[in-house]
Amino acid sequence: MTGTRPNTPRIRVLIVDDQPLVRRGLSLILSPDPSFEVVGEAGNGAQAVTLARRLRPDVVVMDIRMPVLDGVGATGELAATVPGCRVLALSTFDMDEYVVGALRAGACGFLPKDSSPEDLSAAIRTVHAGEAVVAPRLLTRLISTYVRAPHGASQPLPTDLGELTPREVEVWRLMATGRDNAAIAHDLDISVSTVKNYITSIFGKLDVRDRAQAVIAAYESGLVTARAAAGNPPGDGNTA
Repeated sequence: MTGTRPNTPRIRVLIVDDQPLVRRGLSLILSPDPSFEVVGEAGNGAQAVTLARRLRPDVVVMDIRMPVLDGVGATGELAATVPGCRVLALSTFDMDEYVVGALRAGACGFLPKDSSPEDLSAAIRTVHAGEAVVAPRLLTRLISTYVRAPHGASQPLPTDLGELTPREVEVWRLMATGRDNAAIAHDLDISVSTVKNYITSIFGKLDVRDRAQAVIAAYESGLVTARAAAGNPPGDGNTA
């Protein structure tokens, strides 16, 4: 188990799921770890937004499919009104169109509910650190399945993307087809740190928060298609 350094603030976590047993199970997984403080539990998205506004958690572990207000709607409200907290979406299904909606709304990552306790803890730490948590292979499968360019055809890049350099477009294209940073560096014969610098610049020019939103933008613009992604085997990294 990973401990905290002396005087290191614990990561404040809000757990949101409509099933009490799931909420309790997640709490029992996280509470013994001194890195985390479970500050509350909510049974639907509306309760989650109310509690998050009051408790100001660092990370919200958010079920996607819930009554009253689902995880997509709650994520959007949190992004607008409690921007300091980061959402880690959970779903029973790997292939869930609601996950894409949550990522588009501002979720910083996604885990299937059958993930291990170790994966859950690592994901919370990662999103708290400001990075995205979606395996590139799963991210590409999700988005290529549920996101399409207008009219289902490849479209010219919008004029507001003209600020991207040719190399940035190339990095963006590889990212969108599921390549992790190491694979992009290998393909372009550059260092991983250079890839990270390109990605930071791409995020800024696209006005997106993380890798997931950049990949969604690539599909929506027609830069890549599901067929192109299928023909470009992705890497195996886990974060942006």
